[in-house]
Amino acid sequence: MSNGADPFDLASLITAHDEGNFADAVVPPIFQTSLFTFSDYDEMITVYRGEKVRPTYTRGLNPTVRAFEEMLAKLEAAEDALGFASGMAAISSAVLSFVEPGDRIVAVKHVYPDAFRLFGTILKRMKIEVTYVDGRDEEAVASALPGAKLLYLESPTSWVMEAHDVGALAALAKRHGVISMIDNSWASPVFQRPLTLGVDLVIHSASKYLGGHSDVVAGVVAGPKEMIARIKAEAYPYLGGKLSPFDAWLLIRGLRTLPLRMKAHEASALEIARRLQKLEVVEAVCHPGLANRLPDGLNGTSGLFSFIFRDGVDIRAFADHLKLFKLGVSWGGHESLIVPGEVVLQQKAQPNSAQTFGINARSVRLHVGLEGTEALWRDIEGALAASQS
Repeated sequence: MSNGADPFDLASLITAHDEGNFADAVVPPIFQTSLFTFSDYDEMITVYRGEKVRPTYTRGLNPTVRAFEEMLAKLEAAEDALGFASGMAAISSAVLSFVEPGDRIVAVKHVYPDAFRLFGTILKRMKIEVTYVDGRDEEAVASALPGAKLLYLESPTSWVMEAHDVGALAALAKRHGVISMIDNSWASPVFQRPLTLGVDLVIHSASKYLGGHSDVVAGVVAGPKEMIARIKAEAYPYLGGKLSPFDAWLLIRGLRTLPLRMKAHEASALEIARRLQKLEVVEAVCHPGLANRLPDGLNGTSGLFSFIFRDGVDIRAFADHLKLFKLGVSWGGHESLIVPGEVVLQQKAQPNSAQTFGINARSVRLHVGLEGTEALWRDIEGALAASQS
């Protein structure tokens, strides 16, 4: 099965008016309540026995949250999905539901820094070993998989934007009886649908492109009903990372425009990456769209990439002279952002993934927002003119 649905076909999955909404509302209402009461004793005991499924407490089930989960499941071609209060809540709950003390995880290099820190702190205390491999080297992945419990993927990877053949890696995991999961935040389901490539579970930081407006922090995991049920039973209730009804409502709003926004991010970022590649002051540009071809299954690119300055550019001055690009973490919203690599290298959080995986001190990560390609390029040109010695 191809994972590459046309973005506008995907849009039809999430923009159509749902006549099942309360009072036939075009936008689903927010069920902003902590609990739901029962009509009588018999109904309550039926629910507690598991003979009837209905909302009882918002930490477990809420209609607004459920509407978002069902919408995301459609986009990812998944049987089910489960929302969380953050991307890290989604990552930690998904991982901890399938590993036990003494297990081993194989992970690609350059994963999201806080995922790396989760592996190096909590999982380390649980005596869970993590082996890091280059996801582009399928032989290295195959050699590392025997005896592992979990293969943790991210493609393209954080900061250096290395894109992998996700289908091939998922097939290797299945061959060795290893569960595979992937952080798909960068590409979104518009440009990559990993479940159709054989991956078992898909994770998103919904704070990024799914929300798209920099006004919500959330996460989500999608996959087969059986695996989502295991996460719901073994980690979700006890780690407490539940998604709030209002945040779910904001995510539903964000999903309505996701295909259109992703196409705009892609076009603008790719053009800026190509122009940066031509500058003498730029040593390299890390953007999957600049390669001869994208890996099978990756059918487009987003607005996040990085590049490396040669000596002669004052990166501090460059960052401070930008007007439209703001210094700020995260990405995926309407606004353009910049993060200098030398700042990340100063981060006190340990273990420090930047030092471990060699983020170049002269690198810069850009998120290209929706302000317009030419306006953003003028901003870069102006900052360059003020920062060269």
